[in-house]
Amino acid sequence: MKKRYSYIGVSFIILIFGIWAVPKIVAKFQKSDLVEIGPAPKFELTDQNGKKISNKDYLGKVYVVEFFFTTCPTICPKMNENMLTLQEAYYGNPKFGVASITINPENDTPQVLKEHAEKLGVKHYNWHFLTGKREYIFNLAKEFKLYAGVNPEAAGGFEHSGMFALIDKEGNIRSRKDTYGNPILYYDGLEEPGVKAIKEDIKKLLEE
Repeated sequence: MKKRYSYIGVSFIILIFGIWAVPKIVAKFQKSDLVEIGPAPKFELTDQNGKKISNKDYLGKVYVVEFFFTTCPTICPKMNENMLTLQEAYYGNPKFGVASITINPENDTPQVLKEHAEKLGVKHYNWHFLTGKREYIFNLAKEFKLYAGVNPEAAGGFEHSGMFALIDKEGNIRSRKDTYGNPILYYDGLEEPGVKAIKEDIKKLLEE
């Protein structure tokens, strides 16, 4: 009789655990409320270590894309600082990454990018500073719909967007909605609210 009761007790525990655990397991594999904008543009560039890096290297990872240049005297230092905040939040997570793409490849060689990364304090192994042919990079920025261009009258000689693009594990651009229910598309890489928002949404995508 005691053995029978023990079987009933074990079965009851298993049943309760199943009722509690199944919704959590299912939730873990459900999509978040972030909007899927579409596939991120494909690319292949060279990183600060002289290694060829493509969008395929980021598959299975949640990553952030920015366009910048190392000698930028205006918005880039702030963008770099805010990207370091994301590195701090997800340091050591192999499923997180960053693609920082220079728009001044004539100056920003792999060696220059490596020195820049070291000066910034970049430690995450999935944070790649990328360079290549200028025309290729400018076309890539157009595909992302993030402005980049030459302007001799601008400080540093170039102009570019200060926005961050958020890419999910499957290579799709994702974003949250604004207060009117419209996708914001990209995140402000200069102001604290934008950085806070992308930090929260990286976490959502990592949990998908």
